[in-house]
Amino acid sequence: MKKQQDELFSHHEHALEKEHELCPKCTLPLQIKNSKHGTFLGCSGYPSCDYSRPLVEQGRMDQQIIEGSKCPECDHELAIKKGRYGIFIGCTNYPECRHIEDNDVEKMVSCPSCKSGELAQRVSKYGKTFYACNAYPKCKFVVNYQPVEGQCEVCNFGLLLQKKSGGIVKLVCANKKCGHKQSNT
Repeated sequence: MKKQQDELFSHHEHALEKEHELCPKCTLPLQIKNSKHGTFLGCSGYPSCDYSRPLVEQGRMDQQIIEGSKCPECDHELAIKKGRYGIFIGCTNYPECRHIEDNDVEKMVSCPSCKSGELAQRVSKYGKTFYACNAYPKCKFVVNYQPVEGQCEVCNFGLLLQKKSGGIVKLVCANKKCGHKQSNT
């Protein structure tokens, strides 16, 4: 048991010891500070010294190259990347090539507004799922519920939305002026 404890503390610094470290820039003591991005160690001489570093070093996943993959636009390798909206697959030749793999496995529904684009699933910066036309910015059609191919029985609008309420799935007209609920046949 004693040997196991010694190994644990030899591999990882003790949390209390980190609090009394000295700043490598100005040799003042470091302090544990909080921000909207998380906890970090910062120099007590701030703002004259701006040294800071994360309190906990997490495993970085900036990009992992997918062996044997090729970008269809520039023939560079593809990589798994972490971005503002989560994990995605993109070209390693960024910013020269901005190719991103489409990870939607569901059949895409054609856009009823522009008739040339398709509705693709997207995730907002707040984690909410929505469906928008992939011809954006030319077409700004957006819906919050899963689109279903079909036509409204009342107004003949070319798109239905799948809404779930109390465990029951209903098809609703995507035309905001109509909003007709119809059977799931």
